[in-house]
Amino acid sequence: QVQLVESGGGSVQPGGSLKLSCSASGYSRFYCMAWFRQAPGKDRENVATIHTYGKVKLVSSVNDRFTATKDNATNDLYLSMNNLRPEDTAVYYCATALNPPLGHSMFTPCPGAREPYKHWGQGTQVTVSS
Repeated sequence: QVQLVESGGGSVQPGGSLKLSCSASGYSRFYCMAWFRQAPGKDRENVATIHTYGKVKLVSSVNDRFTATKDNATNDLYLSMNNLRPEDTAVYYCATALNPPLGHSMFTPCPGAREPYKHWGQGTQVTVSS
């Protein structure tokens, strides 16, 4: 079955860097993969999406500091985070949508909403504090 396992979280000072990894197994073809994060008391929010045809999109709050990449051989996902800020503190999750939403094709851009992503990892904590 589909399994996603995140790693690489930790505690860093503001301005520091971390690289998160998501080990993916149980599938070869997919529609979109994504990174989400959830800060205490807040909704889970999208950080980055990677389309099966290659397009990578990051939200505006991180697109000049984070980089999302994927290993095409394994579907493992990575999130390189630089110049971290206290507001980046959250549990980070990777997720995958094997199929597009009903009525959409595989060419539909990746959604930022949670619902289409049916498979999730357990999350990894990132804490940015001085």
